[in-house]
Amino acid sequence: MKKPKNLFRIIFGRTMIAVLFLLIQIIILFVTVTELSAYYEYFYITTLVLTAVSMVYIINDNVNTSFKLAWIIPVLTLPVFGTLMYIFVKLELGTRLVNGRLLKLIEKTKPLIKQNPEVICRLRREDPAECNFAEYMNNYAFYPVYENTYTKYFPLGEDKYKAMLEELEKAEKFIFLEYFIVEEGEMWDTVLELLKRKAAEGVEVRVMYDGTCTFALLPVSYPKKLAKYGIKCKIFSPIRPVLSTVQNNRDHRKILVIDGKTAFTGGINLADEYINAKERFGHWKDTAIMLKGEAVKSFTIMFLQNWNIYETREDDYGRYICEDFPELAQLDTDGYVIPYSDSPLDKENVGENVYIDMLYRAERYVHIMTPYLIIDDEMITALTYAAKRGVEVCIIMPHKPDKMYAYLVARTYYAELIAAGVKIYEYTPGFVHAKVFVSDDMRAVVGSINLDYRSLFLHFECAAYTYCTPSVIETEKDYIETMKKCTLITLDDCRKYNILKRISGRILRIFAPLM
Repeated sequence: MKKPKNLFRIIFGRTMIAVLFLLIQIIILFVTVTELSAYYEYFYITTLVLTAVSMVYIINDNVNTSFKLAWIIPVLTLPVFGTLMYIFVKLELGTRLVNGRLLKLIEKTKPLIKQNPEVICRLRREDPAECNFAEYMNNYAFYPVYENTYTKYFPLGEDKYKAMLEELEKAEKFIFLEYFIVEEGEMWDTVLELLKRKAAEGVEVRVMYDGTCTFALLPVSYPKKLAKYGIKCKIFSPIRPVLSTVQNNRDHRKILVIDGKTAFTGGINLADEYINAKERFGHWKDTAIMLKGEAVKSFTIMFLQNWNIYETREDDYGRYICEDFPELAQLDTDGYVIPYSDSPLDKENVGENVYIDMLYRAERYVHIMTPYLIIDDEMITALTYAAKRGVEVCIIMPHKPDKMYAYLVARTYYAELIAAGVKIYEYTPGFVHAKVFVSDDMRAVVGSINLDYRSLFLHFECAAYTYCTPSVIETEKDYIETMKKCTLITLDDCRKYNILKRISGRILRIFAPLM
């Protein structure tokens, strides 16, 4: 009975109203442009001039080539409508305001996560190339490299969920949660009961989730409901029925911080399919990582930065930074950790650069898990070049996709990558939602960053980069075990793939950067 109710709510609720409002605005814009171009010669000539100027700008713009191509086609085929849409996107003031606010927050919080010079000196003695990478992360992503941090890898959502509940029980000062998806069910209801109890005990609890949840998962008034329990709740970038490029930049991050001492990140949202309490697309394979110690400072700051983007009164950021970690005496804290985030509003593609750096520096292997494979020329070159120079490059993809259009586009890359020596596997039991890179038993990334345009260029994302930590070995062990449940895709499989699906994928690939 639950599914028809949800369907009814989607069709006749705010989701459909928002979609209708957006469609009406697009239709009005299109009709207006068409009418003006038909009846006003000067307007049409002016628009053609704007089209020419736009083309020059697009070609010379400092953006990814795939984005240029995706804009060139609509601008040339629909010169009036396409040009005005491009100008609208480029002049969007909302994006500039949000980015300006975020840059100010980064400057204010920088002193709280300064790079420890002793740590960077030790890393330079051990591995100069790794130190160069750490300096890039500090100078351009604004996150330092840490020692004195315990890391634990979780190969399934169920494992992370159990540890998450255990750590939440220990909370004494504050709990910060930032997730892309929060959905009522076994997982969230259990977590919420715990949060309510902690809030009643005097623990400060903050919850932030992305505005897309208000489409079908949670009511718009949900923050008010949580406020009754003493929980501060915020919707990041609420969906509004107006044309705005800001709404294309979603908060895809998954962050939990407890008392500034413990942090979690990975691919796991707060919904039942992530812990296989509800089946969607077969078995759901997801991963996470837990940090304890110095590196938690960066996740604390990440959360506070996004929380305060739309705030007029700012936090006392320093009071949430922990400096004392007595429990680390009994834990293995070998290695280095760099937690980091990536903003879609700046010109620095940190998420993609980290992955590409791992591919170029790999000597033996790079093993990848990702639910989506919609990549640009730079990533294709990095993957194929690594394979051509003898590095074992393996990618595990879902066998049962959650989004057919994304899977069709992903299939268009298979043959090119396989021909260059990249091995592509599909997870036979179901769906892979994990976002994992692991290389040479030395480096690993576990976070929220998919191998697609939305994650690499359009969303707010986060991850934990680990170097020579015990969790790197655990990540690789899980990868090898997961491969045993996968099917290797061959060039022959690519040739036999349904011709209509292949054509559909090729067409969709052209517009993939704008999806």
